[in-house]
Amino acid sequence: MNARMFLIAALVVSPSLAAAQTAAPARSTQSTPAERPAASATPLDYEFFKNRVQPIFLQKRPGHARCIQCHETGQPRLQALAADAQMWTEEQSRQNFTTWSRLVVPGNPNVSKLLIHPLAKEAGGDHFHGGGQHWTSKDDPEWQVMAAWVRGEKWTGTPETSAGARKTRIIQTNSAGDFVDVIDPATNKVVGVINDIDIAHGVVGAPDGTRLYVTNESMSTVDVVDGKTLTIIRRIPLSGHPNNLSVTNDSKKVYVGIAQAPGAVDVIDTVTLTNVKKIPVEGSVHNVYVTPDSKFAVSGSVQSSVISVIDTATDTVAWTFKETSGIRPMIFDTNPDGSTKRIFVQLSNYHGIAVVDWATRKETSRFELPDVPGMTKELEGLQGAPAHGLAITADKKALLATSKWYGTMFAYSLPDLKLLGSVQVGSHPEWLTLTPDGKKAYIAAAGDNRVSVVDIASLKETARIPVGQVPKRNATAELR
Repeated sequence: MNARMFLIAALVVSPSLAAAQTAAPARSTQSTPAERPAASATPLDYEFFKNRVQPIFLQKRPGHARCIQCHETGQPRLQALAADAQMWTEEQSRQNFTTWSRLVVPGNPNVSKLLIHPLAKEAGGDHFHGGGQHWTSKDDPEWQVMAAWVRGEKWTGTPETSAGARKTRIIQTNSAGDFVDVIDPATNKVVGVINDIDIAHGVVGAPDGTRLYVTNESMSTVDVVDGKTLTIIRRIPLSGHPNNLSVTNDSKKVYVGIAQAPGAVDVIDTVTLTNVKKIPVEGSVHNVYVTPDSKFAVSGSVQSSVISVIDTATDTVAWTFKETSGIRPMIFDTNPDGSTKRIFVQLSNYHGIAVVDWATRKETSRFELPDVPGMTKELEGLQGAPAHGLAITADKKALLATSKWYGTMFAYSLPDLKLLGSVQVGSHPEWLTLTPDGKKAYIAAAGDNRVSVVDIASLKETARIPVGQVPKRNATAELR
């Protein structure tokens, strides 16, 4: 990918508008009488255009060129991006708004050239569009976004929520791929794909169900994904190469681990969709987690073996704790009032779990995961992490942990940490995530390019779901 393509991909959002821009070559920006808005027409909202419509021009969809690739030089014109830009400037966005507003009839999407020209003929579109047919139906989520703009919808700065039932989804990133799989746990089928994210690392769903946030290693961005359309609506530049991320319970802030020395946690404001602060920590960050009560963000460094606890009210480091080796996945045990009681920590080159007491800030115990009789220990490709995945069931009665050595998930009782049993889950199991009811676990088997589904009560594997290349981090999201 050359610099220009890399930049364009970093830009943002939904794919289809990109299609609209690739329209017929050398089309004049002068509107015809049918295209000109009437004096009494519904006004077009600039902020909605900038934040929802404009990013579609930059999106790469499989089998389609980005709109900007034709319209940066052809007509109607999109403003040229600077070589190091992540998005158009405010002045350029206003110029784009002026140009592309001429291609719609405010209040009437069905006669607006911007929406009809890239639409398939069978769905009521024009006979020919030089940029191809980008929507097969007016039900396409991108077409609906633009139709909302034409109808006069306003941008509020926060995503809209609906009163309908939420959909539970397992979001599986593929660390050697260019897309993210979306799994329906009711059917154990892949029901959606988030495209155009090379080397996705971590993913988290906003608690309000409106968005997903994905760390993009290839661009050093947080990619903001619309929960309904599964399209990227913004790429937010980070202070360095990212690893994992987490979100607060009110959905207002995302904390991103920066995996470059000297180490930092970036803070994303989800209202403005901007990177508002870089919090220095000791050592490059592997993972960052928000505690169950959202009062703290906790980062861990493989490089320095330091856990850094950040106060989310002030976004400053409250305290640190140094372990004996690199910090891998962590998870939190809670007190009856929801405050943090213990941190369970997996460590570099340790096939087990360390237990850190939150109040005293000391390690109180550690235990090794057991060997599995009759199985050969897998030692290749571990990246210093023989155990690398943790989860706690919804009833707080079981701690689950994965073993790369043996391709196994172990279950321990809480609070006493007694071994309950184990189940084989495939080669190189990495992260695991649970359904909200705590009845099923979804484990990323990175060596098998699949997700293993386990019934937690019986500790039996019930399904295997093929996904992309080298699946690692995953999350459960309740999408609206």
